Amino acid sequence: MPNQDESLLLYLNEAIATTRDKNSLFKIVTEKLRLIFPFETIVIVTLDPEGRHKRLFFRDYLAINNLAPKLHNPNKLSPVAGTATEYFLRNPEVHTVAIQDVLEHYPDSPFCLMVEQGIHYITIAPMRTGGTLAGLLCLASRKHPSFGEADVTLLEKISSLVAVAVSNTIAFEEMARREREKTIQLAVNNALLTIKEREQLFQRVASEINRVVPYDYFGVRIQRQGGVREAFVELRKQAEGIFEPLDPNRWNAVPDYAQMEAEAFELFVKPALYAGADFANLAQHYRLLEQIRRHHGTCSILTAPLWVRDDQAAVLILSSQQESNFSDEDLELILGLVPQITLALKNLFAFEQIESLRAQLERERTYLIDEINTTANFGEFIGSSPALQPALTRIQQVASTDTTVLVTGETGTGKELAARALHNLSPRKDRALIKLNCAALPAQLIESELFGHEKGAFTGAVDRRIGKFELADGGTIFLDEIGELPLDLQAKLLRVLQEKEFERIGGRRVIKTNVRVIAATNRVLEDEVAAGHFRADLYYRLNVFPIKLPALRERPEDIEPLIRYFLERLTKKMAKPVRGLRERDLRAMQQYSWPGNIRELEHVLEQAVIISTGPFLEFSGFSAAAAQASPPIPLPDHAPIKTLRDQERDHILAALKRTGGRVSGPNGAAVLLDINAKTLEARMKKLGIRRTVGVE
Repeated sequence: MPNQDESLLLYLNEAIATTRDKNSLFKIVTEKLRLIFPFETIVIVTLDPEGRHKRLFFRDYLAINNLAPKLHNPNKLSPVAGTATEYFLRNPEVHTVAIQDVLEHYPDSPFCLMVEQGIHYITIAPMRTGGTLAGLLCLASRKHPSFGEADVTLLEKISSLVAVAVSNTIAFEEMARREREKTIQLAVNNALLTIKEREQLFQRVASEINRVVPYDYFGVRIQRQGGVREAFVELRKQAEGIFEPLDPNRWNAVPDYAQMEAEAFELFVKPALYAGADFANLAQHYRLLEQIRRHHGTCSILTAPLWVRDDQAAVLILSSQQESNFSDEDLELILGLVPQITLALKNLFAFEQIESLRAQLERERTYLIDEINTTANFGEFIGSSPALQPALTRIQQVASTDTTVLVTGETGTGKELAARALHNLSPRKDRALIKLNCAALPAQLIESELFGHEKGAFTGAVDRRIGKFELADGGTIFLDEIGELPLDLQAKLLRVLQEKEFERIGGRRVIKTNVRVIAATNRVLEDEVAAGHFRADLYYRLNVFPIKLPALRERPEDIEPLIRYFLERLTKKMAKPVRGLRERDLRAMQQYSWPGNIRELEHVLEQAVIISTGPFLEFSGFSAAAAQASPPIPLPDHAPIKTLRDQERDHILAALKRTGGRVSGPNGAAVLLDINAKTLEARMKKLGIRRTVGVE
């Protein structure tokens, strides 16, 4: 027998030293004990250091039908006082007691179930480690065991080994618990860093927590300022284990739901878990809990407040259909995740507020763009004359392509309007239309405007600047007055058109660009090419699809609708009363040559709206006599055709006459002709026009 006992002790000692899995270890212990001591049930109960709380650490049932479910108990600490464990601790030595004696002192004890199964005796072996009572090893049997002195000694030694195994297992479980906590914290943290969308984020968080703490429902409820409560997110686990959002309107048909939630909210704002009988008792007092118990089978809930201040709060709620799904360790784990979930919630609030402001800003931007487009009438041409129809047809034909377009026509004929129509009818309409007037800037600044520059590229370049081509990427760039572009920049523009790339001034990085180019000019570029002022290769690159806009004198049928359009817009803009237009003034306008085209017409009407006081519009500086004195329209077949040089000279002379010989300034001819004052002076010098000619 001693050799057998020693072999058993050595075997158990080796198993304890090498086996880390709790179930495997105690299966070995149970099997070996049954070889020596006859019993039907083994139960191991652990005690805290003070001996005030116990924990059901391990149990094994042999051939006892339906006993395990009836004795099912959460793996958590419970008080020793008032239980059979208190009775067993009175004798801290190996001893056997009759279960009937236990029931006399504790009639509500689960041991009555053992008696029903024919089990009448239980042997108690205290487990000690380092002289401290760590728990009890309990062997239950049908018959009274006959233990000799050697058997008691052996059982004491075995209980000491089991105590060591239990201590090791508890330590391993604690290490594993901490490892799980770190793993889930890392997983939740990764989700918080990588996912910004509310539903997707909490689906990941719910799935990660569910790996360690199984449950059926994940919810975050908030109470906003003023006491308004709402579900921030609600997810329910489906059959395949995936968490899916719940219908936020599912409570609409429940009477008094808001009141029911208000009643139960006091439970949610403190950390707690309610399971089994505790939950059933609460359900009798809180209608919301009774509702979810009855309709969803909920038997336990775990609550963890994220924050509570004044009348605002946010709470995390987990629920399960199992009575014992949650333990104190689970609550501790969830509370450890509260700071991370709180941070995620606050970030989501911030992101959603930013998104709301961004959407509001986008709506305001859209509104302003619509207002600008409506006010400026960039989306349509006024008029339906035969002279205008070919240009409109060509705009519709080419708008949907990325083909480069060259818009030509006299100043004031609506070249920018054509560019906007081309852009708005194209697939690029959702991107920017970037404009640059090549005659409005000094030559040394045009390159920076077109292609941008790096910091320090030249004197005054205190910061990096993004050029128009870079801004227009994916959209359209409109180069007005392209004929004014210096020759050296024409070569660089040609490279952009050919290679679809450029470099900033002072930069080394080649920037790719996807831009549609629309150019416009009031010059005859063929003449400029012949004179050496414009590169022929650039001209052919730009002139892929030319569109010529007719002068206003070529479309007299459109003058009346244009007048009515401008008058409606101007009177509304200036808050002036609507005044009539005399028939003789209308005929005079239709006969006038309009050297400034539509722009000149608009300015004449604007001035009339400002100065008129009677029932009809009054025109200062414009009369039927002056209009009839202008060249008749159309020209007779036998009339001589003027050269382009003479036509340009007459055009400038007419403008100078209107401005009293003034070239620059707000009332000068340059403004009327819509060109740079220095450019006008250069053209006057080339054409032999003296500044004093305007007062002749």
